[in-house]
Amino acid sequence: MKNPLRNVALVAHVDHGKTTLVDALLRSTGTFASHQNLVDRVMDSDDQERERGITILAKAARVRWKEVLINLVDTPGHADFGGEVERALALVDGIVLLVDAAEGPLPQTRYVLSKALGRGLPTVLVINKVDRHDARPAEVLEEVEQLFLDLATTDDQLSFPVVSAVAREGRAMRGVGMPAPDADLSALLDTILETVPAPSMDESAPLSALVTNLDASDYVGRLAIGRVHSGIMRKGDNVSLWGRETDGNPLRRRIAQLSVFDGIGRTEVDEVRAGDLFVLAGIPEVEVGDTISALEVTAALPRLEVDEPVIRMSFGVNTSPYAGREGKYVTSRHIRERLHKEILGNVSIKIADTESADIMSVAGRGELQLAVLIENMRREGFELQVSRPEVITRDINGKKHEPLEAGSCDVPDEHVGTVTQALAPRKGRVLDLRPGDPGRTIVSFEAPSRGLIGFRSMLMTATRGTALLHQHHAGWTPWAGELPHRTGGAMIADRIGTTTAYALDNLQLRGTLFLGPGVEVYEGMVIGEGARGEEMVVNAVRPKEKTNIRTHSHDDGPKLAAPVVHTLETAIEWIGDDELVEVTPAKIRVRKRMLGLEDRRRAFKKQNS
Repeated sequence: MKNPLRNVALVAHVDHGKTTLVDALLRSTGTFASHQNLVDRVMDSDDQERERGITILAKAARVRWKEVLINLVDTPGHADFGGEVERALALVDGIVLLVDAAEGPLPQTRYVLSKALGRGLPTVLVINKVDRHDARPAEVLEEVEQLFLDLATTDDQLSFPVVSAVAREGRAMRGVGMPAPDADLSALLDTILETVPAPSMDESAPLSALVTNLDASDYVGRLAIGRVHSGIMRKGDNVSLWGRETDGNPLRRRIAQLSVFDGIGRTEVDEVRAGDLFVLAGIPEVEVGDTISALEVTAALPRLEVDEPVIRMSFGVNTSPYAGREGKYVTSRHIRERLHKEILGNVSIKIADTESADIMSVAGRGELQLAVLIENMRREGFELQVSRPEVITRDINGKKHEPLEAGSCDVPDEHVGTVTQALAPRKGRVLDLRPGDPGRTIVSFEAPSRGLIGFRSMLMTATRGTALLHQHHAGWTPWAGELPHRTGGAMIADRIGTTTAYALDNLQLRGTLFLGPGVEVYEGMVIGEGARGEEMVVNAVRPKEKTNIRTHSHDDGPKLAAPVVHTLETAIEWIGDDELVEVTPAKIRVRKRMLGLEDRRRAFKKQNS
C-alpha cells in the first residue's frame, strides 16, 4: 500500500468523551481546513444524537498522522445500541478505551471491554477529563487494571499503555498526570501507532471481505460497509455473495460503486486493498455478516453474529378519531415501507407480521432504541400507534426464561433507599453499594428487563433528575412471575370535544391530569391517572352552566395544577396492556385499545368467562 494503515475503535461508557475526542483528533491532524465552520461532536450528525447527547450509530472517520492513515470508528456507549459496538469491533485491529478520570470504569465500560478482549484486540487506555476538580486518575487506573484482571483472556492483555487527556481542549500526555497547557494529541496518536498493529495485508490472495454494517442511500440503495481481509476489491468486478441462506451456492453480483472513508466523509475510489475499510453499492441482498469474495473462492469467512433483540412492541396504523390530521404518512403501506427501510441499515432491529395487516411487531435491544426509532418516524411525518413494550421469552431446559439486565445507579446518598425500595417489587436485587463522588452512592443491581420498564422515569422523578442510570443485557433468568405496574387507574374521556377548565377543576381532585384546558379529546382517550386503582370514565368537556345567579364564590376562576405532560418514553412506560400510545408529528396521546366503553366491557366479560 502507498500508506501504512491502522484501524482503531473508540469505546467507552456513555458520556466519557469518545465523540469529543474524535473531534479533537480531526482538528489536531489537520483533517479540517482552518476556514471550516465546525460544530461540537461533529460525528453525532443525527438530530436525536445531538439532542440526547448520545451516539446512536457507529461511524468512521479517517485521519493522517506521520504518513499513516488511521481509520477511527466512533461507537455508541448505550447498551441498547450494543449491536453497533460488536460490529465496529470486527472492523478494527485495536481499541482506544476512554475512562472518565472521576467516574472510573462503569458497567458499560466492562461490557465493551469484554467484547474487545474477547476478540484479542490490543488496548490503549485514555484517562479522560483529568482537569475535573474531582478527578482521581491514579485510583481510576487501579480500577481499570482490576477490570482487565477480571476480563483478560491472555496474559499479554494485562499490559497496556496509559494516556491522560483533556479531550475537550485537545491535550494529552503519556502516563498519569495533567497534560501541559501547550500539549497536543501527538502523545495519543504516537501511542496508537506503536500499540495497534497494521492490518495483515495479503494483497496477492483472492478477494475476501466481511460486511459488518449496512447503510442506505436514496440514490444507489443498500450500502455494505466492511473490511477487506485479503486481495483487492475493484469497482465493476463480479463477486460472490455468501449469505446466511446461500448453503454453499453464493450469489453472483457486480460492484457498482466503491468508496473509502475520508475525513468525516466518503470518497469514491476504483479499488480498496486488504486491511482497509470499504463502502460498496450494487448488492441489494447483502446482510450483516455476509462475505463478499472473488468468484474462485470456495468458502465464506466466519460469520459475524449479533445479539438477539430482547424487547418487542407493535407498530400499527393510527385508528383514533383524529387520525390523518397532522401526519403525512398514515397508511400501513407507509409504515411497513419505513420499517423495511430501517432494517436495511439497522441490523439489531427485527420486524415481523402479525395477524392484522395493519400492525407489525418490532423487536429491539431496549426501549430506548425503539423510542429513538418512533421519534425519528414521528419527525419524518408518520402517524402510528404503539403498544407497551413486552419482553421476548426463551425456553431453556423446558422452563420459561426472560432477559436479565445488570445495571448501576449513581444517586445522591439520600435517595439510596428510593432505589432499593423500587427494585424489590420489580424482582430486582442489589449486588453492591459503594461510595461514588462526595455525597453520592453507586448501587449495582440485577433485575428482569420486564421489571425495569418505566424504572428510569420513576427514578428521575424521585431524584429530581440527579440520578445516573446505566444498564445492559446480562443473560437470561427464570420467569419471575407477575410484576406490579402503575398504582392508579386510567381516567378516560367519555366523549369527543375540547376540555374545559371547569370540568378539569373537578377532575383534578380525583387524580393527576395529563392535559390542560382547550385540548381536543375523544372517547376512549386517557386524560389522567386516578388516585385509586380502578378506571374512571369522565366528562372532561363539560362547560359551566349559564344561569342568572351570580355570586362572588361561584365566579372565582378555577385554579388548575400543572398537568403531567407525557413524553414519548414516559407514555410508552406508563401504558398497560390494553392501552396504546398515539404518535403524530404534533401530539403524543394515550388511549385505550378499544375506545368505546361497551366494547371494553364486552371484551372484559369475554376474557373472564
